[in-house]
Amino acid sequence: MAEPVHDQIRNIVADLFLMSLEEITPESSPSTIENWDSMQHLNLVLAVEQTFGIQLLPEDIERMTDVGMIERVVGEKLP
Repeated sequence: MAEPVHDQIRNIVADLFLMSLEEITPESSPSTIENWDSMQHLNLVLAVEQTFGIQLLPEDIERMTDVGMIERVVGEKLP
């Protein structure tokens, strides 16, 4: 069985920002994660696109303001 979207996104965030899974909540955002700057946001977008095989539009990327919203955006793109 495939890993749920929520878990996959949390794993991406944990790997990218060198955090433990327990530290990541739906509210985790650039204001709560010190290393989450504009460059890391682009790395996050690329990792999400690669992991899920999706293409994110600029509007999608702008909406990705916290982990919970990333989950919603990805959910909208998946079949």
